[in-house]
Amino acid sequence: MAATTQPPVPADRRMPPGLRRWARLCVAVAVIAAGFGLVLSTGLGAAKTISNLGLCAAAITAAVACLLRATTLRGRLRLGWALIGFGVLSWGVGQVTAVWLETFTGSVPLPSQADIGYLGMVVLAPAGLLMLPVPSQSLANRARSVLDGLMVAASLMLMAWIFVVRGLIEAGGDSTLALYVSLAYPLGDVVIVTIVIYMLALQRRGGRNFAPLALVGSGIVAFAISDIGYAYLNLTGAYRSGGVTDIGWFAGFALILLAAARPLRPVGENAESTTNLGAQPFGVLLPYVAVLAALVTSVVWYARTGQSSAVIAYTRSALILLIVGRQLLTLLENRGLTRNLETRVADRTAELYASEQRFHALVQHSSDVVTVVGVDSEVLYQSESVQRVFGYPAQVLTGRRLTSVITPEAATRLADALLSVSGRPYATTVLELTVRHRDRRLRQAEITITNLLGDPNVGGLVLNTRDISERMELQEQLVHEAYHDALTQLANRALFRERVAEALDSRAADGDVTVLFLDLDGFKEVNDSLGHLAGDMLLVQVADRLTQSVREGDVVARFGGDEFAVLIRSDFDSQDAEGVAQRIVDELQEPFRIEERDLHVRGSVGLASYAALGTATGSGEDAEQLMRNADLAMYKAKATGGSSFATYDPEMLSGLVERLELEADLRLALERGELRLHYQPTIDMLDSRVIGFEALVRWQHPTRGLISPMSFIPLAEATGLIVPLGRWVLGEACRQAMEWSEQTGQPPVKMAVNVSVRQFDRTDLVAEVLEVLTETGMPADRLCLEMTESVLMTDTEENLAQLVKLKALGITLAIDDFGTGYSSLAYLRRFPVDTLKIDRSFVERLGEQTDDTALASTIVQLGQSLGMSTVAEGIEEYGQLAALRAMGCTFAQGFYFSRPVPAADAGRLLLDSSPSVLEKR
Repeated sequence: MAATTQPPVPADRRMPPGLRRWARLCVAVAVIAAGFGLVLSTGLGAAKTISNLGLCAAAITAAVACLLRATTLRGRLRLGWALIGFGVLSWGVGQVTAVWLETFTGSVPLPSQADIGYLGMVVLAPAGLLMLPVPSQSLANRARSVLDGLMVAASLMLMAWIFVVRGLIEAGGDSTLALYVSLAYPLGDVVIVTIVIYMLALQRRGGRNFAPLALVGSGIVAFAISDIGYAYLNLTGAYRSGGVTDIGWFAGFALILLAAARPLRPVGENAESTTNLGAQPFGVLLPYVAVLAALVTSVVWYARTGQSSAVIAYTRSALILLIVGRQLLTLLENRGLTRNLETRVADRTAELYASEQRFHALVQHSSDVVTVVGVDSEVLYQSESVQRVFGYPAQVLTGRRLTSVITPEAATRLADALLSVSGRPYATTVLELTVRHRDRRLRQAEITITNLLGDPNVGGLVLNTRDISERMELQEQLVHEAYHDALTQLANRALFRERVAEALDSRAADGDVTVLFLDLDGFKEVNDSLGHLAGDMLLVQVADRLTQSVREGDVVARFGGDEFAVLIRSDFDSQDAEGVAQRIVDELQEPFRIEERDLHVRGSVGLASYAALGTATGSGEDAEQLMRNADLAMYKAKATGGSSFATYDPEMLSGLVERLELEADLRLALERGELRLHYQPTIDMLDSRVIGFEALVRWQHPTRGLISPMSFIPLAEATGLIVPLGRWVLGEACRQAMEWSEQTGQPPVKMAVNVSVRQFDRTDLVAEVLEVLTETGMPADRLCLEMTESVLMTDTEENLAQLVKLKALGITLAIDDFGTGYSSLAYLRRFPVDTLKIDRSFVERLGEQTDDTALASTIVQLGQSLGMSTVAEGIEEYGQLAALRAMGCTFAQGFYFSRPVPAADAGRLLLDSSPSVLEKR
C-alpha cells in the first residue's frame, strides 16, 4: 500500500510566537555582531570609536534586558537575574568611564575609576549565577558537585597561571594596586567560568534554566577570552583599544542579551528530558575534561620552557587529591547503589513470588473456571475451581479433549470457536454454551476464548468459563415481569401489542385478527366499598374466567385496573370472535365469591377486527389501531348499559373526534364567557314559599347552541375541567345571591351549589370556598354545598376532614341523589350532613303501591331520626307533592314548581313568590 505523505508544516508555524520573535532577535544580534567584528578586524580608522560606543551600548542593552527579565520572575530567579543585570550594568558604567577618560585625558591609567565598574561585574555576576535555582540533590551528589567545581577551578587556575598570572606577577606594575587589579581580571574570569560550568553541570541539560544559563556561560567565556587576550597584550605592550580583542566582550554582551530575551519553557514541557537527568554525560565528563586540559597545558608549557613552578606542582597535587576524593566518593556511592540494588532485587523477587502465589490462589478460588487447551481442545491446564462450579475434579479433565465431556451440539460450537481464533494471535471470542454438570444437570455457561498460542508462558488457547445459569434465570424472570401483569400473570399491554403485531405479520390471506377489549362495570364501587384487596381478588377470578372462556391459542392480557384484552385469530367471515365475546359476557354474569360475599360485576366488551380496519399501514401501527378501535367499541357497549359486546364501526371514531372537539371547546368556554347559570327554586313544603335556589350550569355554545349538562359535565369530570368550572359556579352563584339581596332588601336567599368528587380531591377546597365567601360577602349559613354519596365512600378520612372544616365555616352540607349509592348509616352518623335530597327516581312513581314509595318514606324518616331535613327532587305532579307532604318531607324541587331559569327570571320568581302562588302556575 502506497504511503501517504502530509505536506511539511512550516517551521514558523510549529514554533510558538515567543520563540519566533526570539529567533528574529538572534538573527538581528548576529548581524550586528558580525558587522562589529568585521569593522574591528579590518582596522578601519573609526574602529576605536565604534568599539568604544558599541561596547557601551551592548553592555547597557544587555543589562536592561536582564533587569526586565528579573521583573517577570519570582524568588531566586528574580534575584539571580537582577544581580547579573547589575553586574553587566556595572561593566557598562566602567566602559563609559573609560571612554570619558580616554576622550578627555587622552589615556586610561591602571588602575582608574573605570576599573571599579569592571570589577563590579566580577563580584555581582558570580553572585547572580549562584542565586539561580538548581534541582534538589542528595548529600552525595552535593559533595560530588563541590569536588567537580574544585577540580574545574584548579584546572582553570593552572591554565590562567601559565598564560597570564605568572607573567603579570613577573612584570610587576606601576604599583601594588595596579598589579592586584591586573590579577583580578583573569582570576575573576576563572571564578566566573568555574561557577558557570558548575551550574551547567547541576542543570544536566534538563532544567528550564539550561538554555539561558548556557548562553550566559558562553558570554562569560567570551569575556574570559578577551580578558586573557587583554592581559597578554598588555604584558607585551601590544594592546590597542578597537582591536580584535574587543570582539569577545561585544559577543559576550550579545549572548547575555539573547539569554535574557529568550522565553522560558513552560513548566512540564519536555518532561522526558527532566526525568532522565542522570543519563546525560555532560556533568560527569566535564571535570575530567578540565583536568585533562590543564595537564596538557602544563606539559606543553614545561616542554617549551623547561621551567618548573611551585604553584604548578601544588596545583597538580591538589588536582590529584581531588580526583582521588571524587573516585572514593564514587566508590562509596557505587557500593551503596549495589546494596540498594540487591535489596530491591530481593524485594522484587519476594513481590513476584507473592504475586505468583496470589495469582495462583485467585485462579484456583475464582468463580471463573480457567482452562488452557490446544487447537484440538485437549486440556493442557485446568484450574481446580472447575470442581466447585461444574463438579469435575481438575485431574479428570487434564489431558482429555474438552469436546468429549460436553453435549454434541455444544462441542461443535466450541470446536468452531477454537478454530476461528487459533489463526489470530491474541484474538478473543465469547460464546454461550449448555454444559452438563457432573450431577447431570444442564447449566448455562459463558466462555471467553483468548488465543495465547504465541505466548511462551501459556502456549495455548485460554478459556475463561463462568456459570451464568442464575443470571439467565433472573433475566428470564425480568423479561417475564416486564411482559406480564404481576397480579394475574396474564400478558401486559406491551406483550399483547407484540402478539397482535406478530399475528398481523403471520396472517394468512384468508385469515383475520380480532382484538377484544373488556372493561368491568361496577369494579370501582367494589374497590371503594370493600377495599383494594377484595378488588385484587376479584380481578384474579375475572382473569381465570377469561382464560376459561377463550379458545386454545388465544392471548388474554390485562392492561391495568379493570381493563382486559383478548387476541383472537380466525378465518374471514367467521363468528369465532363474537362467540368468545358472548361467552365472556355470560361468564361474568355469574357471581364472584369474595370474602364470603357474592359480588356481581358485569363486563362491557368491544371488538375490532383487521377485516374492518381498512387500509393497512404496517403491523405496528395496525396493532395500535386495532387496540384503539376495540377500546372505542367497548365504550359503545358500556353506553348501552353494559353486560354486552359491541363491534367497532367507523362512526365511533367520528364520535370520539367530536368528543375531543367538545373538550377543546370546553377548555375555552370559561375564557370566552360561554357558561351560564340557571336557577331552580327550592320550595318549603309547609307554605310553598321559595326558600332558596339550586345553581345549575348551562353552556351556550356559539355554534352548537345550548348544550345539556349531561353532555359536558361528565366530560369535565373526566378531564379535570370540573375543578375550574366548579370554582366559577360557586363564585357566580354567591355573587347572584348577594345581588338579589340588594335588590329586595332582604337577607340573601339560600343558594345550593353542587361540588364534584374531583373538587374534594383537592386539599385547597376549604380555602377556595372561604375566598369566594370573602370576595362576594355571602354569609356562610346561606350557602349549601351538595355532594353525591361517592364523596362519603372515597378517601373517607380525608373527605371527612374537609367536610368538618367546611361545617366549621357555617356552611350547610347536603347529599344529592340519596338512595342510589352505597352509603350506610355509619357514614351518615360520622359525616356532618344537614340535608338528604331524595333522588327523582324514587319520586316519579309516588302515589302507586311500589317499593319506591316505601323507600322515599324511609329516607324521610331516616332524615328526621338523624335531625336532617329532606328535599325531594323531580316533582312534576300534584299527587307526588301531596304524598311527600304526607310523609313529612321538608322541601321540594321540580318542574311542578319551576324549571331551572336564568338569573333574571329567577329574580322575578323570588319577588313574586308567596304562599300558593307557585302552585297556581
